[in-house]
Amino acid sequence: MRFELMPRTSVSPVARALAPVVAFIISFLIAGFVIWLMGRSPIAAFDVYVLQPLSDPWSLQELLVKATPMALIAIGLSYCFRANLWNIGAEGQYVMGAVLGGWLALNTHGTEAGFWVLPLMLTLGIIGGALYGLIPAFLKTRFGVNEILTSLMLVYVAQLALDYLVRGPWRDPKGFNFPQSVTFDPSATLPPILESGRVHYGFVFAVIAVLVTAVILGRTLFGYRLKLTGDAPRAARFAGFNSSATTMTVFAVSGGLAGLAGISEVSGQIGQLQPSISPGYGFTAITVAFLGRLNPLGILVAALVVALTFIGGESAQILLKLPLDLTQAFQGILLLCVLAADALVSYRIRLVTRGGGK
Repeated sequence: MRFELMPRTSVSPVARALAPVVAFIISFLIAGFVIWLMGRSPIAAFDVYVLQPLSDPWSLQELLVKATPMALIAIGLSYCFRANLWNIGAEGQYVMGAVLGGWLALNTHGTEAGFWVLPLMLTLGIIGGALYGLIPAFLKTRFGVNEILTSLMLVYVAQLALDYLVRGPWRDPKGFNFPQSVTFDPSATLPPILESGRVHYGFVFAVIAVLVTAVILGRTLFGYRLKLTGDAPRAARFAGFNSSATTMTVFAVSGGLAGLAGISEVSGQIGQLQPSISPGYGFTAITVAFLGRLNPLGILVAALVVALTFIGGESAQILLKLPLDLTQAFQGILLLCVLAADALVSYRIRLVTRGGGK
């Protein structure tokens, strides 16, 4: 006796739309049960995780700040995932974008450099991330090396390179021996959208990336090419689409957006280079991409939801003494519930007996 998933002949649009909502509610119920087992009030936890951040103006700004890098990285990853290519190393591309863009900020520090510094920094950040993303793409197309392994291992190379630089040649000589670079000049700092706010122009870049990607994936031949390559690789080859060119292109785009996220975070939020410039945005963005169903607008919403869990988790540490690991567990539960809901909408479960009957 076993269970099988049988494709449904027709899928209700209403069920498809409500699936993530139901999944979100179920994941909260599961998380509430876990919190209850830990001796805390699920209602108090919901208040800390959701209601308080959404009712506080400062937390709302912080919500956009944290959602910005995840949205940018996840949008880039959607290009790869739609083509059935697995870029797991966006964290490393994020770091290398920050490193290459930060190099210019450090080399112009204390000079009379003008307005051109920041645009060139952002451009170098995109280039740094794209070039780093092309490494696993090249290894896959030239030697057939699995892109999952190479992109993941390159994350640690990038992190160790950044750690070496800020502890060695790029360390601030007046920083009391702390492993960090000098603070970037105002000309190398991404300004906030509002003068007294915390939300910088990186959020604008994320919204632009969402809109442009929505047009590219939904209205262009390139978007159709990615879908066909991911759904039916043989059909894509028969149609004349070059799989190697597709691989190189999507990894470059994915890495470039991750690099833009890195240099935007460093120049807009942190203001300097230091050993840790990410709480794991590159890995969390994988969850964000699938929570958003690889849809650009869905990814933006998913980034805001996941950012809410980050902020709520930090508050829950202080107010409820809950471990921060619970937030990461909740993100995993949320992803599993969304994937399960999508599967149940598209397929029905059939019980098959040993003899093959239903």
